[in-house]
Amino acid sequence: MSATANKTAPLPEDIRAMKGGTPIVSLTAYTTPMARMMDAACDFVLVGDSVGMVVHGLPSTLGVTMEMMILHGQAVARGLSHAMLVIDMPFGSYEESPEQAFRNAARIMRETGAAAVKLEGGRHMADTIAFLVARGVPVMAHIGLTPQSINTLGGYKVQGRGDAAETLLADARAVSAAGAFSVVLEKVTATLADRITAEIPIPTIGIGASVGCDGQILVVDDMLGLFTAFKPKFVKRYASLGAEGEAAIAAYAAEVRARTFPAPEHTFADKAPRG
Repeated sequence: MSATANKTAPLPEDIRAMKGGTPIVSLTAYTTPMARMMDAACDFVLVGDSVGMVVHGLPSTLGVTMEMMILHGQAVARGLSHAMLVIDMPFGSYEESPEQAFRNAARIMRETGAAAVKLEGGRHMADTIAFLVARGVPVMAHIGLTPQSINTLGGYKVQGRGDAAETLLADARAVSAAGAFSVVLEKVTATLADRITAEIPIPTIGIGASVGCDGQILVVDDMLGLFTAFKPKFVKRYASLGAEGEAAIAAYAAEVRARTFPAPEHTFADKAPRG
């Protein structure tokens, strides 16, 4: 029996309790097969709005809709039995008011079975986070590089350098005080990520941050070499499945054109006539 055979999915409070302990392992997923592949290894799985770029070919996350997040959330939920499910709230689904955020967060949780939602923003989202948590919606915060704000940030730049460090530290303190059970730190300098991790009581989940964070997350298609449109510095490729897939498809095409596939072992013979 595997070591994870009797493991049950953690809840947000379980993730919170992992602060300062064994690092939290997480990845994104958008489909049932990928969710099944990572289920036993991950503490939580995130259905990220990166699905817009990785799966749907959008230029950014801004075009992702509630319907897309729910559809992929339902697919991932079918593949999980050990890892906790968290789903991103897409751009435009929570910024207008705490009430709008609650309606959409409740819909996501109701229709997918997710244990929590993730939303981007620091101090300016603290009231919304508190509103959601008070009404039974666990929230994972996300500060630093927030892709939904890419047009105002001026690109995919490293965050927290110079005077901006104090601003991000204030954001981290604000989302923690508002009741978030953890916070993603994206593309934040390692020094600042370590400082935030030391100063706030909730787990920090790094992506392009520091090995000193309480956990790490990567887009699974990045780390498996499936998404190759670009490769951020913080991504380590643990496999090159995209290149292997292209080679396999090319081999298939060559065999079809050479009429070597399907071979006899891939086809069906007539039944022998009865005597």
